[in-house]
Amino acid sequence: MTRLDDTIFALSTGTLPAGVAVVRLSGSQAFEAAKALAGNLPPARKAGLRTIRGRNGLVIDEGLIVSFPGPNSFTGEDCVELHLHGSRAVISAVYAELAAISGLRLAEAGEFSRRAFENGKLDLVEAEGLADLIAAETEMQRRLAIEQSFGGQSALYMEWAERLTRARALIEAELDFADEEDVPGAVSDRVWTDMADLLLDVQEHIAAGKAAEIIRDGYKVVIAGPPNSGKSSLLNALAKRDVAIVTEIAGTTRDILHVDIDMDGYLVRFFDTAGLRESVDRVEQEGIRRARIAIEQADMILQLEEIDSESKHTIDIVSPNALRIGTKLDKHGPSASYDLCISSQTGEGLEQLRARILTELQNTWSGSLVPNRLRHIQYLKEASNSLSEALNGTELDLRAENLRAAASALGRITGRVDVEQLLDVIFSQFCIGK
Repeated sequence: MTRLDDTIFALSTGTLPAGVAVVRLSGSQAFEAAKALAGNLPPARKAGLRTIRGRNGLVIDEGLIVSFPGPNSFTGEDCVELHLHGSRAVISAVYAELAAISGLRLAEAGEFSRRAFENGKLDLVEAEGLADLIAAETEMQRRLAIEQSFGGQSALYMEWAERLTRARALIEAELDFADEEDVPGAVSDRVWTDMADLLLDVQEHIAAGKAAEIIRDGYKVVIAGPPNSGKSSLLNALAKRDVAIVTEIAGTTRDILHVDIDMDGYLVRFFDTAGLRESVDRVEQEGIRRARIAIEQADMILQLEEIDSESKHTIDIVSPNALRIGTKLDKHGPSASYDLCISSQTGEGLEQLRARILTELQNTWSGSLVPNRLRHIQYLKEASNSLSEALNGTELDLRAENLRAAASALGRITGRVDVEQLLDVIFSQFCIGK
């Protein structure tokens, strides 16, 4: 991604074949390259029907051409989009013609977005949000990505950085011009109260990071319990298909199975685990070990037990996230010993279980701005630590330096300071045409 003077091209739509395929060009030669294929271009930002021809004059395709003169384009450079029929043969022929033009090359992964960042059209948070928006599979993932990609989160960090800048200006004014009458004194009255409030805002923001992790990566629900308690049957009932093998033989499930389910826009990942019991079977022991690891990492644990079971080898799960579920309600009837009673066979109680899970999910994220990546959390913690040091310090010049460090950490989230080492990692996550 170092050859920023090249004109790049790539397919910006999905897998071929498709109804329509969009080939995007960006760079100083974009317009001339498009003219070589399609003749005169239509007016800027207006679609025009053109015939696409090769160097030999033969027709390759007919499609719409749209030009976007820089800097008013996605990348900030001259851009052209060729809206063609989504044929592999058509795109291959167009690629061959473009690659034959000196100074043009196929774009690398994320290079269009990288150029948008380099030209000030996006900051890093917006670029990451755009990648998340493209990858979003559920409604809540889309909403979370929108907050980032449309600048809402960047605006929050910029507002915090501006508060830090104002505070530093007052402190440095007192340090440099302490004897001047027009320089306000009592810096602590004007600065440190606001910085204490800012520290609280940052800490609350960091604490909300768990919600973003759940939205992005899914809410992990582990189904646990003794053998033959109905764990695999529940997984199949929730998935509405046969995911796990169900038999009367204890220890059928030896490894962890999982299925992803979209529940009212939330991604919920259900994990079926090996039955918890004492065992001498080495393979089953390994399955139980893995089950315990999954339980420790779960956001919610469904601790299953057959209602009125005579089995005494149930292993209690001590966790505030555990929900005790009585199973095989159709055989035994309800019992007050459990949080919920269900029947995977008849479906009784399953809607109540789904409602309990959704209630927990809806409490995790209210739609507010939250840090969406580990990188954000790390720099927010740096900012928080620097703010704490500034508030607890005694030397005014050192406290001012701590505020500068806090602002720098916030700047690294959006890319407002030197973050060259991060760029290749971030933009390599994009598809080629973005």
